[in-house]
Order: sequence, then structure tokens, then C-alpha cells
Amino acid sequence: MAGEIKSTDLGRLDGPLLLFGGPYSNLQAITALAGFAQARGIAGDQMICTGDIVAYCGAPARSVAAVRALGCAVVAGNCEAQLASGAEDCGCGFAPGSSCDMLSGAWFAYAAAQVSGADKAWMGGLPDVVTFRHQGERYGVIHGGVRDVARFVWSESPAQVFEQEWQALEGIVGPVDHIIAGHSGLPFIRETPRGRWINAGVIGMPPHDGGQQTRFALLDGSEVTIHRLSYDMAGAVADMQEAGLPRAYADALQSGYWPSEDVLPQALRLPSFARG
Repeated sequence: MAGEIKSTDLGRLDGPLLLFGGPYSNLQAITALAGFAQARGIAGDQMICTGDIVAYCGAPARSVAAVRALGCAVVAGNCEAQLASGAEDCGCGFAPGSSCDMLSGAWFAYAAAQVSGADKAWMGGLPDVVTFRHQGERYGVIHGGVRDVARFVWSESPAQVFEQEWQALEGIVGPVDHIIAGHSGLPFIRETPRGRWINAGVIGMPPHDGGQQTRFALLDGSEVTIHRLSYDMAGAVADMQEAGLPRAYADALQSGYWPSEDVLPQALRLPSFARG
């Protein structure tokens, strides 16, 4: 991440908080999440998005409008940063020549053409870091890594990765008890010597587990729980088909498996995953 890191403090948020990442242009998932929040009486100011509103699916402009309508706090993901700057690629951190790298060209070009200049300007103003206090503890929210917005941090990452990120974040915003992050697409809670690293998962794409439901998290009191999200998957697939996007990610919504495991560390790959 180049330049000065922008941070925003939300103050004290003591009620239940809904944490989610990666809407990924999946309007139907955003709609389902909004329905869950409404049913639980969770207002937009009690919701936090870890970024990447726009990505693989077929409704980028409508997804931005839906997230903005929620009124939730949003941390800038790599997709927001790239769209705001007029970049030619998503900056997702995929290895050059990998399946995901090659597929990203189509959906990013479509999103760049669909998202308005006003929405891109809004993305450019989003903070890189959000902080808040909850039940007496201080939280920091980032997308991937503090200095590298597209850094993949996994449940299986070495302890030094979490320590590096903790030091980098505290160097900017001061001490935090816990960190909330996104980007990797897989939900997990890792207990570290510093506190919990909480990845709420993403709502726009299943977590490569063979199921169609996606994930988000609730922070209530001191407890964090990962929840499954059911949504109109067929509607999301139809949007992708209408947009003329490659079939790979539409197939992923249906099968529950990502197009490839290129980005995953070996420990998180599925022994029976069919490649090709």
C-alpha cells in the first residue's frame, strides 16, 4: 500500500456487531445479509465491511449502491483502491499466470466500466484502517495486511505474520486488543499472544467447502461467532450470465468450490479437489 494510510475511529460500539467482507458484486448476498440484520435489529452503524464490495459476480454498480444504502463502515479493499485509482487490474495478489489471475481480467474490466465515477471517488475516500471500542476492548479493522492491502493471511499462517501485522497496525493507531481482517475469503479466528485475529469470511463467494452458503460473523459481548448466509444463488448466477462473465465463478457459486486452489497454502487445499 503506497502513500499515507487513512484511519477512522468509530468510537464506542457496544451492541452486537455484524462483520462481513467480500460482497464481490453479489447483490443477492448483500440483500440476504441486510435481511438478517433487519431481523436481528442490527442497524447499519453496527455493521462493518472489510472491503472488496466489487469483484467476481455480475452486479457491481448495484452492489455498491446496496452497501452504501446500509450505512455501514467500510474498509478499503484492494478492489476499491484499484478502481478508485483507475488501475487496469484488481491488485488481488494472485500469482501471475494463475487461474485466478487470468480470470480477474474479465470481471475487473466489467466492474470498472459499470461503477460510476462518483462511486469510484467514494471508494477513494474510504479508510484503510478502522478502529472502535467494544465492551471495553479496542479493535482494529483492516482488509488484508496493514501495509500490503492484498496480503493473504490464513489460519495456517506462521505466528510471525500475525506479529508483523500487529506491530504495523499499532504503529499507526496505537494498541489494539483484537484485529478484524478480510481478503483471504476463508473465515477463521486465530488466538495469538496479542489477541484474536478475526476473519469474518466473505458473503459473495462460498469458502471452498462444497456448500453454497457464504459466511459472515457476529461480535456480541466478548464472543465472536461465524454464521452461514443463504441467498438467491440462482439470481446471482443469472446476473453473471447476463454480464457475459466467464463461467468459472458462476460455477463456484453453484458447486461451492473455487475455480482453483492456486492461492491457497498447501495445508488448506482439499485432497480430493478436482483441478482442470
